[in-house]
Amino acid sequence: MSPLVHVSERDAVATITLDSPHNRNALSSRLLAELSAALDRAVAAPGIRVIVLTGAGPVFCSGADLKEQTADGAPVTGALPRVLTTIWESPKPVICRLNGTARAGGLGLVTACDFAIAPDTTTFAFSEVRLGVVPAMIAVTALRRLDPRAAAEYFLTGEVFDARRAVEIGLLTRAVPAGELDATVAHYADMLRRGGPEALAITKRLVRTVPTLSFAEGLREMSRLSAERFTSPEGQEGIRAFREKRDPAWY
Repeated sequence: MSPLVHVSERDAVATITLDSPHNRNALSSRLLAELSAALDRAVAAPGIRVIVLTGAGPVFCSGADLKEQTADGAPVTGALPRVLTTIWESPKPVICRLNGTARAGGLGLVTACDFAIAPDTTTFAFSEVRLGVVPAMIAVTALRRLDPRAAAEYFLTGEVFDARRAVEIGLLTRAVPAGELDATVAHYADMLRRGGPEALAITKRLVRTVPTLSFAEGLREMSRLSAERFTSPEGQEGIRAFREKRDPAWY
């Protein structure tokens, strides 16, 4: 059988492509298994600095493969939590390059990524309630990204909304003309490759954890972290490179 997930590598960027256009890149058990393996390899690869997740065909991901679901079986997306966790906790930044429409479970992948960039013609929907099911697993990532009022609106109604609205509510980082999609993704990937690998991994965690700390605890912990990073080998290399007007060793 042909693989449902393909990986290409260039300039320290691993591009992982969902390649199951016959069912609109639905989250089948096989696709999820292949995606999980591809993500694990990209995260572990020392030469990879940035991961890009995209799809083949006109749809990024239509959600669960309902043809695999049986009345008495576990959810077909039972492997989805591990995939979402790998993306969310990846020390390497992950960019979602939406090649087209995303629905239901596909939006879990979108919201797990650090950046999400889509053509301005793309549409979205949390369509679960219209099938009598709920956006349960993807709520864990989606509700950490979306404006609370907007989340309630679209989770409860299942209404289709456009890319402009997706940017407004925090689902997307950018919506761009289709002809500018690749250039925009490449721009973000290049900016990320300029950051220190350790600094990027720590900053990913910082963005999520600092808001949960009290003001005093936040200042105390961040003072410690700041001193640690300024004196770290990576921090010292970055400072030397700045003074010497050259690129740091990691770029």
